[in-house]
Amino acid sequence: MGAKGASEDGDRRIGRRALIVGGLAAAAGTAALARDELGRLWWRLPGVDKPRKPGEVDFAGARWVAASDANWRGADRPDDFGIDMVVVHVTQGSLDSAVKAFQNPGHKAAAHYIVGKDGRITQMIRELDVAYHAGNRDYNERSIGIEHEGFVDRPEDFTDEMYAASARLTARICARYGIPVDRKHIVGHVEVPGTDHTDPGPHWDWDRYLTLVRRAGTALTEDKRSAAPAGGSETPAPGS
Repeated sequence: MGAKGASEDGDRRIGRRALIVGGLAAAAGTAALARDELGRLWWRLPGVDKPRKPGEVDFAGARWVAASDANWRGADRPDDFGIDMVVVHVTQGSLDSAVKAFQNPGHKAAAHYIVGKDGRITQMIRELDVAYHAGNRDYNERSIGIEHEGFVDRPEDFTDEMYAASARLTARICARYGIPVDRKHIVGHVEVPGTDHTDPGPHWDWDRYLTLVRRAGTALTEDKRSAAPAGGSETPAPGS
């Protein structure tokens, strides 16, 4: 968990999303195309908020606790920013202290998820939005941030329940966005360029974690195949 460097991503000036809208309109060859594109992207105009459902989560079973809106910015990922990475963090404190920090507008940082020692998952920012979690604007825009309750120097904090729950969450994220399950795309906060953080630390078992993520991904694929109607296509369930 970290607030340092978060100000790099706190710029709320008219930026990339507004330029996307303007560029689409300018490049459209016909008035109909421009109208269709602008209709689809109307909410990206400055001052327009995309409609959201209160309390909606992206991972079934997660509890929703909203982070302060000072610690993230609205987006429409992966349409405006592609998602190709998961960043693993450690809270350096309890789950409750992390939740309070992410609710504090002065903290200037928050992750999408927190995984507790008991395996329970709290979502605080929607995956489509950009969380200020990595201390690097590019990484923030292209990644999902997952915090884990505990301290980097206490291996006993990384429980079986935590590893299993986090692996299921990461497997879902990787399946949703087509992210490869490897160490180039599932990284620690310490590996983010420009950061001064050390999490998840030397006691985080990367081999074990990636094995669990792959296993959860295989189970997810098998579940989808068995649930899909014969001769038809599966319709993803909300929050899956």
